[in-house]
Amino acid sequence: MRFTAVIRNLLFLTLILGANGARAESYTVLVMGDSIGAAYNLDEADGWVNLLGETLREEDLDVEMVNASISGDTTSGGLRRLPDALDRFTPDLLVIELGGNDGLRGYPPKNMQKNLEDMANIARERDIDVLILGMLIPTNYGNAYLKMFAKAFSTAAENTDSTLIPFLLEPIAQDRAYFQADGIHPTAEAQPLLMKHTLPFIRTFVAGDS
Repeated sequence: MRFTAVIRNLLFLTLILGANGARAESYTVLVMGDSIGAAYNLDEADGWVNLLGETLREEDLDVEMVNASISGDTTSGGLRRLPDALDRFTPDLLVIELGGNDGLRGYPPKNMQKNLEDMANIARERDIDVLILGMLIPTNYGNAYLKMFAKAFSTAAENTDSTLIPFLLEPIAQDRAYFQADGIHPTAEAQPLLMKHTLPFIRTFVAGDS
């Protein structure tokens, strides 16, 4: 009986440990975002972040999506929240989906850029990869501000050696049917399109090809 119990314990350990003797863990993606990441006014299960995790797992990739998005959040709010989130979830990849509210409130793009860079650098110091999701804002903010706003994302990514998706909403931006009545937040029907837009980038990190 004692020998059987030992064998049973060894088999259990084999299941939970990797080949090198270390505990096998899933690849963790932490999404720090605003209402776009939080699937505003929708069931979170229908949001692009959750759909992304489901799709990757269907591809037999062992991934955990942690959605730490808060509606209304800005880059400064994300920066304040980030250290605690990194301590709590110990991610392999940080996805920054912030900046839209900075733009809508007319915050200086240079300040937003610095916040994005600070977030990326904090993650980099912990050997965490970073993906920045860019955003654009309505044209009524003026052409000069629009250019500075868009450039803040690309410059932040370049300065921190982060990967950039220039415009998260690109697949739906030209079709107002994909937006809720407020004209800002994507509908449930838009979520799979946002998932497909981000999927190749996230898959590359999860699969270890980055």
